[in-house]
Amino acid sequence: MSAGFSIETERLILRPIQIEDFSRWAEFMADAESTRFLGGPTPPSTAWRGMMSVAGAWHLTGVGMLSVIEKSSGFWVGRLGPWRPEGWPGTEVGWGLHRDAWGKGYAVEGATAAIDYAFDVLGWDDVIHCIAPDNRPSEKVAERLGSTNRGPGRMPAPYEDIAVNIWGQTREQWRGRTR
Repeated sequence: MSAGFSIETERLILRPIQIEDFSRWAEFMADAESTRFLGGPTPPSTAWRGMMSVAGAWHLTGVGMLSVIEKSSGFWVGRLGPWRPEGWPGTEVGWGLHRDAWGKGYAVEGATAAIDYAFDVLGWDDVIHCIAPDNRPSEKVAERLGSTNRGPGRMPAPYEDIAVNIWGQTREQWRGRTR
């Protein structure tokens, strides 16, 4: 993955994780409400390891969460993108935004660009979103993306006890949707 790689939308820049993202990443990961469906809050040392894992995934596999940068402010506002950890139930485009970025439509805007990238560049045939059954805000994002609830899914260890529904759509469904 090129250091200069980015995807731009009207209001966002999606790019690989950079070290200067850490303070906002750690703030996001320490917030109980922002991480409610992501395993809960973590201390900076754990957030650091998570961020480094995502950066390493991009370097080694070419897929992983991207930093979401708000163009108007230059602030890191979250991470989203194509994601396929070992044992995952499918090729996922996931999202998680800092609480101060909620309600602005950034998840849909960024995920739309990431799904286009997954289908057009990565050549994926299917995209899923692993969503906790009581995470209505993420379900609404999935619905706005045109995904449907395919039913319960199983996560790999150490997340095997976390209930998720698998939302998703095929490349053909994505291309056939009306925006």
